Formats: sequence, C-alpha cells, structure tokens
Amino acid sequence: MTKRAMLAATLLSATLSLPIGAAIGARVGGASPDDFALLVGVIDLVQRDFVHPVSSQQLTADALKGMLNRLDPHSDYMDEQEFRQLQSEIAGRFGGLGIQISQQDGVPMVISPIEDTPAASAGMQPGDRIVAVDGRSTRGVGLNDIVRILRGTPGTSVKLTIARGSDAPFDVTITRQIIEVPTVKARLESDNIGYVRITQFGEETPKDLVRSLDDLKRQANGELKGLVLDLRNDPGGLLTSAVAVTNAFIDGGTVVTVRGRGNEAQTLTAQPSGAVVPNTPMVVLINGASASASEIVAGALQDRRRATIMGTPSFGKGSVQTVMPIKDHGAVRLTTALYYTPAGRSIQGQGIAPDMVVEAPKDQQVAGAILQREGVLQGAIRNPGSLGGTGSPGQSAERVEDQTTFSPPIKFDLIGKPEDAQLKAALAHLQSRRAAPKQE
Repeated sequence: MTKRAMLAATLLSATLSLPIGAAIGARVGGASPDDFALLVGVIDLVQRDFVHPVSSQQLTADALKGMLNRLDPHSDYMDEQEFRQLQSEIAGRFGGLGIQISQQDGVPMVISPIEDTPAASAGMQPGDRIVAVDGRSTRGVGLNDIVRILRGTPGTSVKLTIARGSDAPFDVTITRQIIEVPTVKARLESDNIGYVRITQFGEETPKDLVRSLDDLKRQANGELKGLVLDLRNDPGGLLTSAVAVTNAFIDGGTVVTVRGRGNEAQTLTAQPSGAVVPNTPMVVLINGASASASEIVAGALQDRRRATIMGTPSFGKGSVQTVMPIKDHGAVRLTTALYYTPAGRSIQGQGIAPDMVVEAPKDQQVAGAILQREGVLQGAIRNPGSLGGTGSPGQSAERVEDQTTFSPPIKFDLIGKPEDAQLKAALAHLQSRRAAPKQE
C-alpha cells in the first residue's frame, strides 16, 4: 500500500542490526531508573486493570511507537511484519492499493497514488483524506495500523471514504492486487526531446533510468536535443538511488551533503565520467507532491546549474531516515540527519523553489485539493538554515517564501499526457532554447 509514515521518506540504505538488549544497554546510562520504573509500572497497571486483557508485547510495541512518533512525522517503530512490508516496498513489489500517505490532523492523507495501480485507476488524488475504511473512522488511528487495515489478499476489496476539499465525502471501492512498480517511464517527443518520468526512487530506479536514456539516444540517432525529467508527484525513496539518478546527468562533484547530530557531515558525490547525458539541455518538473529524494535530485541539478527547474514549489522534506533492525523485534526507523543541496541550503520545511513557476491550469488541477507541505506537519523539524553559512546561487530563503503560495497539483491521470500543460511548457522552453540565436 504505502511507503510508510510518510512515504515521502528518504531512507539510508545502510542499516544497523542490534540485539534489543544491546540497544537498550548501550543507552541505559542516559536514562533515569525512575523512567524505566514508570514505564514498567504503567504496563503492569494496564495489564492488571484494563477492561480487556492486553499482552505486554503489544503494550511495549505501542509505547515504542508513541515515543518515536512524537519525535517527528517520519520516525517510527515497526514490528517484524511491518519491517518485512517496508523491505518489500523498497524493492518495488508489494501487495495493496498503491498510494503513498502521510498523516495530517490525525487523518491519513494521500501524498500521491502510484501510477498504474488500483488506487490510480480508482481516481485517487493528492490531498485526498481517507476519513473511513470499510465504514470505520480513521481519525486517531496510527498510520501503520491504517497500512495493516488496507493491506490484504489480492483480489479482495476495501471501501475508502474520501474527503476531497470542501466536497461532501464519497466512497471509493478498490480491489487489492500485487503492486509491482516500474519507477521509470520514457518516450521520445518531437524534435528529438526526451521525456522521462520517475514515479519513486527504488533499488532498480538508477539502472532503469540509464537503460531508458540509452534507448532515447538510440531513438534520436544519437541526437537527443533536450530532456524533460518529470518528478511531479514523486514522493521519494532511497537516498542512494537519488544520488545515482543525479549522476546520470552530471560528471562528478557534490550531489548532497548529509549532516547528523553533532555536525557530523558526509558529502555524497557523483562519479567522474558517470553521466549518460552530461550536456543535454534539461528541464525538471516538480510540484507540491515532489518530496525527499525528488528534492535531492532537483536541488542538486538546480545548484549545479545543470537544469531549469519548472513547476511549483516542492514538498519540503529535507530529513533522512535510517532503518535499524532489532533482532527478533522488527526495526526502528529514526530521523538521523538533514540533507543539504550542493550550495549548502536545507530545504526542510521550505522546499525547492522552481526557476520558472508554471502552475497547472485551473481545469487541470485537483479540485479542492488540500495538500499540506512538510513545514506544517505536526512535529516537523524546523529549517536549520544553510550549511556553514553558505549562500545559494539563484535561490534565497526569501525567494522560497515568495513562491510558496499553495497551488493544487495537476490531476494524476493527466501527468505526461498530450494535454498536460506543464509538460507542454517544459517542451516549449527547450524548443525555444534551441531556436534562440547564439551569442558571438
């Protein structure tokens, strides 16, 4: 169904496996014995006096979830089943409906349906709020619990009650199926301009992108004149995938800097001579549902002056999550760092401001969409400012503020279609660059 608890989450691919005792023992010096006594005492009280029996395992898992969920919108505890589901999602094959969701004001909210899935076919749109599942309210239900409810045997159906803008809630019945996500789609447009859409950043995305770019070059007889990279409605995925995707367009240099606690920083770079199309003029399309790994790519190409960023401001998720398996107990997903673009700017809570603002026409927008951005999510980390006090070429915090006026995203089923006005604008921009007289 989703990439969980904000499936716009960017995940570090490296993980740490610890026995639960070792994980606790390593930290016990930093916690008061009274804190542990309080936790154990409350668990004992609930087991003794609650109206229904509750296992200590359930209470412990719920306590861990509550502790981590209160940190920020992206940290969480996953039991073994949830951890296996996450691994399946990252691999790009999982069972469910095919939507990425977050939680806003206690209600699940759609960040984006995944292309060519039951949710997309049923007409789900960014900003839709799932107010009930099979007639039962979702308010206050944990996001992972919503995931479990929505998952099920392929071929079975689930009824969602959807609130869209100010319209009256309506029901949508969706049949579950195995979701196998092809994350890259490409075609050659007129004038030998390539169009590539990335729907999310999975393990196979960089390989699929390179294959698609090679195919486009062959179709253009080696004369690829321009390229549109469409990251609209792309909720993110793996950090390593974002770096490798960026490397398809630039040779060497910084892609993103990741800084964790204590100002420890790691700079991730592109490989020298690794670009498939190092000089082809580019436009990158983004919108308010472009998040995380999408923003890493867009920010890197913008700072490196490799592409013109076009569309509307992105979601603004600038944090990195590390998944740490705990032996026999699932895993912890913890926000461990913030990422910074090559110019040293954090987009946490602000997003990438396009070089050219191009909104979808009113008749192509999701009517009444209420798509919240990262900065207004409960517990969202505040933007820390630039890395080392460096500036940003062509983009300041004030410029971001000037361009953060809400604009509903384009209807999902119009993305990449011939009538897609934002895509038309991108193609026209590339064509006008070719037609412009060269300066002597």
